[in-house]
Amino acid sequence: MLAGNASSTLIGLIAFALTARALGPAQYGALALCFTYTRAVERIVSFQSWQPLIKYGAEAIEGGRTEDLKQLLKFGLLLDVSGAILSWLVAVALLLAGAELFGVSADMRTLALIYCFVLPFQLSGTPTAVLRLFGRFRSLAYLQVVSSLVRAGLCGIGVALNWGLFEFTLLWMLTQIFSGIGLVFVALRVLRDQNLHGVLSTPMRHVRERFPGLWRFALSANLSLTIRSSANEFDTLIVGALTDAASAGLYHIAKRIGRLGQQAGVQVQAVIYPELSRAWAAQAVPAFTRIVSQSQLLLLAAGMVGVAALYLMIEPLLRFAAGPEYVAAAPLAVVQGFAVVLMLNAAVLRSALLAMGQDRAVLSSVLVATLCFHATAFTAIPHIGAMGANVAHIVLSAVWLIAMYLAFRRRIAGAKP
Repeated sequence: MLAGNASSTLIGLIAFALTARALGPAQYGALALCFTYTRAVERIVSFQSWQPLIKYGAEAIEGGRTEDLKQLLKFGLLLDVSGAILSWLVAVALLLAGAELFGVSADMRTLALIYCFVLPFQLSGTPTAVLRLFGRFRSLAYLQVVSSLVRAGLCGIGVALNWGLFEFTLLWMLTQIFSGIGLVFVALRVLRDQNLHGVLSTPMRHVRERFPGLWRFALSANLSLTIRSSANEFDTLIVGALTDAASAGLYHIAKRIGRLGQQAGVQVQAVIYPELSRAWAAQAVPAFTRIVSQSQLLLLAAGMVGVAALYLMIEPLLRFAAGPEYVAAAPLAVVQGFAVVLMLNAAVLRSALLAMGQDRAVLSSVLVATLCFHATAFTAIPHIGAMGANVAHIVLSAVWLIAMYLAFRRRIAGAKP
């Protein structure tokens, strides 16, 4: 999983570098704002259904409750489809109603409206849960690599043919759509291999009785991600609003590089979250705490090595890959790397608390941390530019890590092996 994700991330960086070199900082900044806008609306509006599906699905698999599992998967799919359609409608409505109010140009609005067509195809929640529940990490890794290779190859063609902003927008939009569709087909194949037929025809009666607390957990976990997304997804938009499109472009490419480690951390969580859910369901407390501590040590060590390598290599890498006009993003990427190291350790605790059913503790901690982020960002960015957003991310990660560690220790102290 780590090898596949590292490969796809590096290939993805090549695609970003080719796009940045072809468009220049200002036009690349405009495209980055389209990326960020659609992703932010998706994260805020749509349900992240994989969280409740993995928690309750792991319990159903442990108990051999096949029909309950099929009903749960249909519940998640309905959430995904509803969220995808709603996020598209909200994104388009906000652009049509608020573009003039926020000073968005007509060309930029048209570009963003085109890119919004990726949203109805973002149905990743249930497919991701299926692949993680049944341990099909190799399939997910291959899909990521193939998607990244196709995108990078098309970006190379675009550079050779001197494509402009409009063509690159279509390229990124279509490759993201096909990646989402591919994930759905891979998940359907896994369900067939597991003899889980007729998921769509499974009746939804008594789903709340079969899975007590399902709606509360889904809403609470989704709300915590929504709040956190206001920092992780709106940061580029905030930089663009308080500075300019070129600064937003530099910040976006620095964020992509500085967060290489976070992608690896996402895959580690993809593996440990189902295991943590199973261990907690069986009340195997020593095994549970061992998974948490070992995962944190692994990510901390890898993260520090990554930051050191980034400090040594980032400037020549940017000069070679994207061009000398992007060298100013080097210090932004290094500072972003420190925030990522803290975020990785906090994310392990988040997975642990969700597996323990402590979704309210996650929600309260992320609310406090996100408020600290916005207070820091809106204070610092007008004075020190895009670097203020990186400082705000360090504040967010540190506050979130401390708050969730305290909640985790309290819950473990009260658990009986």
